[in-house]
Amino acid sequence: MNISKTQRGRAAAAVSLTAVLALTATACGDDGSGSGTEGSGKGEITFWDNNGGPRTAVWTEIIKDFEKQNPDIEVKYVPIPIADVQSKYDTAIAGGGLPDVGGVGTAYLANIVSQEALEPVNERLEGSALKGKLVESMVESVRAAAGRGDDIYSVPTSANNGVLWYRTDLFDQAGLEAPDTWAKFYTAADRLTDAKNNKFGYTIRGGAGSIAQALDAVYGQSGITEFWKGDRTTLNDPKNVAALEKYAGLFKKTTPAADVNNDFTKMVAQWDTGTIGMLSHNLGSYQDHLKALGEEKFAGIPAPVGDGGTRVQVSNPVDGLGLFRSSRNKTAAWKFIEFAASHESNSKWNESAGAMPANTEAAKDPWINATESTALAARTLTDGSTKIVDLPYYLPDWNNISKADNEPEFQKLLLGKITAKAFLDDMAEQLNAANQEWKEIGNG
Repeated sequence: MNISKTQRGRAAAAVSLTAVLALTATACGDDGSGSGTEGSGKGEITFWDNNGGPRTAVWTEIIKDFEKQNPDIEVKYVPIPIADVQSKYDTAIAGGGLPDVGGVGTAYLANIVSQEALEPVNERLEGSALKGKLVESMVESVRAAAGRGDDIYSVPTSANNGVLWYRTDLFDQAGLEAPDTWAKFYTAADRLTDAKNNKFGYTIRGGAGSIAQALDAVYGQSGITEFWKGDRTTLNDPKNVAALEKYAGLFKKTTPAADVNNDFTKMVAQWDTGTIGMLSHNLGSYQDHLKALGEEKFAGIPAPVGDGGTRVQVSNPVDGLGLFRSSRNKTAAWKFIEFAASHESNSKWNESAGAMPANTEAAKDPWINATESTALAARTLTDGSTKIVDLPYYLPDWNNISKADNEPEFQKLLLGKITAKAFLDDMAEQLNAANQEWKEIGNG
């Protein structure tokens, strides 16, 4: 009997969840199923940083500010490497030891919510100083990612908006306009390529993390603004198929052959040290480009505008702060979340990280307009000019489908071993099945 990749993913997830539930039933202490208490609002709370290392310095500063304003509360800071954070949460849910507050991204939010580890924060937000001061699209992203109707399980803090970085010096030398439409993008990719001299118009992401970037290009060109049409995904719509054929066709024609294996680290390093015209990444790599190239040689814009005159982007993961059910001092924990998401702290964190603030007041601070890339990104998130296609992070199978199952298939597509239609049809079938199963267990 043949077993599909999606079925294997679901089987593995079921085994993992069974093990988690078994361990949780026998564990004591701060397991994910505990209801916790509001506490005194004083004493020690534990905070897990979900990108420990790169963000430790700014979190240390914010925590010092918080403790100065709240001398009766001490924050124990625990940096967790970003590659380990999801497994760290799963282990703590199973065996105990969850923090009071933790950084939670939308890519794995549903997994934690499904294990009943996070507290919904709707009522707390309603009575908070944060009410009405969070970017609506980010709030919607964390709500949708949790997959629990109107319940919100994370207070959004930032979004790392997608950016098309381009070499202004190379564009000027070639007499090219900024690639602010897809037509200009493809013209530039072709004109800037001189493969014999190791010059290329674009670098495409073929390694880890390739799917979200490819989908951004697909929906950006097709102009389709919804991921679902009824119970079926729009992923393999003929317009998307045509868009993917064109995008994947850039490989080895206007891109380096090494791109088939490149993740974001290799891709960014290659762009910063070579003579490649364009790179699709996000705001987080700005400092790398600045250090390598200097501010006069590059610029960044959101995704190009489609033929219909509308900019369409797929949802980028939104980072946020979650309040864990098992906390014994939810009052103090919530004070810390409010403080971290407030104007001054949120602005300080996002300026350091090179990301877009979730606090609407922070999103208007002067540093936002210091570079064209951040100014444009802020506008796309707040002025309604960009249509966002929400990826189904809430599906338990999403990570398996978008990573383990289909990243190798995307490499086959680049290498010409499968067609764009076959790739999208197969992935769509997996997603439709995952969505049906999700609804059959009472969701949606």
